[in-house]
Amino acid sequence: MALEYLAQAFLIVTTPLNIMVLLLSTGAGLIMGVLPGLSATMAIALLTGLTFNFPHQTALISLIGVYVGAISGGCQSAILINIPGTPASAATALDGFPMANQGKAGLGIFIAETASCLGTLVSVIFVLTLTPLLTALALKFTSWEFFLLSIFGILICGALTARGNALKGWIAGVLGLLVSQIGLDTVDTIPRFTYGNVNLMATVQLIPVMIGLFGFPEIVRAFKDSADDNILPLSKFEIFKGFGLMIKNAVAAVRSALIGVMVGIIPGVGEDVGGWLSYWVSKSRSKDPESFGKGNPLGIISAEAGNNACIGGGLIPIMSLAVPGSAPGAVLLAAFLMHGYRPGPLLMTETPEFIYNIGMYLIFASFAMWILALFIAKGTVRILRINKKIIMPIIFTLCVIGAYLINYNMFDVKIMFVFGILGLALSSANFPAAPFLLGVVLGPMTDSNLRRALRIHDGSFATMFERPICIFFLTVIVFMILSQTGFFKLFKKSKKPLEGN
Repeated sequence: MALEYLAQAFLIVTTPLNIMVLLLSTGAGLIMGVLPGLSATMAIALLTGLTFNFPHQTALISLIGVYVGAISGGCQSAILINIPGTPASAATALDGFPMANQGKAGLGIFIAETASCLGTLVSVIFVLTLTPLLTALALKFTSWEFFLLSIFGILICGALTARGNALKGWIAGVLGLLVSQIGLDTVDTIPRFTYGNVNLMATVQLIPVMIGLFGFPEIVRAFKDSADDNILPLSKFEIFKGFGLMIKNAVAAVRSALIGVMVGIIPGVGEDVGGWLSYWVSKSRSKDPESFGKGNPLGIISAEAGNNACIGGGLIPIMSLAVPGSAPGAVLLAAFLMHGYRPGPLLMTETPEFIYNIGMYLIFASFAMWILALFIAKGTVRILRINKKIIMPIIFTLCVIGAYLINYNMFDVKIMFVFGILGLALSSANFPAAPFLLGVVLGPMTDSNLRRALRIHDGSFATMFERPICIFFLTVIVFMILSQTGFFKLFKKSKKPLEGN
């Protein structure tokens, strides 16, 4: 059956229309990844609105293509100007820029993009094997487990995206949960927080929320930052030497990809952690760790294989548990829901072909990325020299179009502006936007499962503590809250004087 689904996915993706969409989407993702400040999250959010009326499979192909392209494109600016195009390529700059200073920028980009392709391909194996296993486990979930799973997802996303202040991440997640309650409730279909506005009866649309939260802060930030960067020229790719380096470091590249997959599976961590962890492991196991940071090709290979493998790894919890592994994953989850798919425990029952379609699209997207990345590399220098003040008005126009195309309703554009202002406020106060969006996405799941469980058990929470999976989630949630609020540090401090007595 799996081979049959893969064959069908192959026939879908190889149609002329879908090949063209894949190349255009991957190329757009690469360009947005190359330009510092235009994140993968923004790229997916923007494209989601534009693909609203696409056939479902064509839309999925374009979303996967832009995701792979955006994560991979960030390495080129990291190597050429020492500024990662996306946070995922931060570790790549450590050895990429020194290599470029040695006159080997072309070689650095070649091995970076080749390692990116390899990392994505390795992750596909785990997407096709681990997702059904996790989905089977999730079938044992009841309303209590789904409620706690959604709370767990928001808490861990908030803790890991708030840059050291988990409370801000959790506040953002709670705000997202509150916004998700607008409209008809999912149990009794009673209007909530609509204030007589008919447009709000159908809840706040996800795409305008996404575009506003992630698009507006980036546009404003681009106008604030007008610094010029010294861009190094691109040398020859040295293809044969590049393949030789890949073969020489094949074991380390595969190891980095495996690390990336494991990191991607952990909800809320993301591609940048996968790149850094893979880089650190390769450096710690190297016989010459002093060479890292001075243009060591293994540093580039490890970082890029690790961060791109997180793409497939992050898709596993999205599809099996409906919990995203990163900020781009949160946007992608919303896009899947918008196009009629319901990631989670019932995915293999309702749409069993979905996982295999995604796996095949990842394979094609990785090869398309590799070819296009090398093709546009010579123009990367020119792309990086384009003034952001010219690009951002175009991005802003696309944001408005993307919000309008969902329902052909100007009210959605107004919603986008409202959440754009909110996104600016969150950004200026250092509140992460990803937990907010995740709260909006998981809000209906949280609300409906909590109320359903309470109705089934006559308003009692006692049955929650009788289920092993619930106890596991509660333990992890309590431990996370205590650790992030500094409880254990206070406990150690209060214990020291007692030991002294």
